[in-house]
Amino acid sequence: MQSIQRLLGRMRARMHARIRMGALCAATALSTLGVPALAGSLPSAQVPLWPGPAPGSEGLALAPRIVERGVDPAVPDRYVDGVIAPSLTVYRPARPDGRALLVVPGGGYQRVVLDREGSALVPAFARDGGLTLFVLQYRLPGEGHRGGRDVPLADAQRAMRLIRRHAAEWGLDADSVGVMGFSAGGHVAASLATRHGERVYAPVDTADALDARPAYAVLVYPVIDMGAHAHPGSRQRLLGDAPDAASVRAYSLQHRVDARPPPVFLLHAQDDPAVPVENTLLFEAALRQAGIEHETHLYAHGGHGFGVREAHGTLASWPRLAIDWIRAHAPAGDAQSPAPAAATFPRSER
Repeated sequence: MQSIQRLLGRMRARMHARIRMGALCAATALSTLGVPALAGSLPSAQVPLWPGPAPGSEGLALAPRIVERGVDPAVPDRYVDGVIAPSLTVYRPARPDGRALLVVPGGGYQRVVLDREGSALVPAFARDGGLTLFVLQYRLPGEGHRGGRDVPLADAQRAMRLIRRHAAEWGLDADSVGVMGFSAGGHVAASLATRHGERVYAPVDTADALDARPAYAVLVYPVIDMGAHAHPGSRQRLLGDAPDAASVRAYSLQHRVDARPPPVFLLHAQDDPAVPVENTLLFEAALRQAGIEHETHLYAHGGHGFGVREAHGTLASWPRLAIDWIRAHAPAGDAQSPAPAAATFPRSER
């Protein structure tokens, strides 16, 4: 009898070891997926947004896929699709100034661009600018999530609340957390700026009691309109092939501006062939009519998707302009002591 019990004990130990090894492999794969390995970049950490399956994604089988589009290993240009477990990649400078920026990359609601509008921001905004960056990997509306039109906003709201919930751990001023969005990520960021008070998911823990309104919003060649000036791919993936007029209006964010958005910084090139500059102009007009403080920068040349790497000539100065504007609109107090290297968000806030 004792020999049988010893045998069963050894079998259970082997089983638990396999489970632990599987969890370690999954965690390693997730880290590889979300945290760029860039020469000279700041140390980064990845934290999940949700303590369990994301609301609206329960039971959905998706396999995240990373695609590298670049040819120079020193200049990665990856994107991800099939996002099932949204997360934040955190870049914290050696001397944080107490401000934080939730970064929402673009990708036409078909993918999330990880580097061009994510990790490539680190030198200007984190290392030199002192901002702590939280780059969001968000779910995409056309991949089978329940309530797919609002899952990107749900992830952005949750991210803002989670950053605020743990601001002290990261040496941040919770009132100086803003959002920056590019292209379709600009639609997500502008949705957060205008729809931060809407309940688009059921609360899962205490963090969801916090305010999701960003302190400021920086919108770079943003998708705003779903009507005459829409980016066709973003509209189709968000609203479907033949959306009704009510849906088009509801997701055209110039119609969602009221007295509650934060100050906004707008940036667009007038020769943008993908997202017409009218998107920025429509939003700017709505902000002006509502009396929302904003600043608009239009450039004659630049095209679409320039980020920081492809911003040339006078356009190359836009990160400095944005950082100065952020400092003027989010006067953070003294940054707290640096977070420990192993600091991470708990998996549950209950």
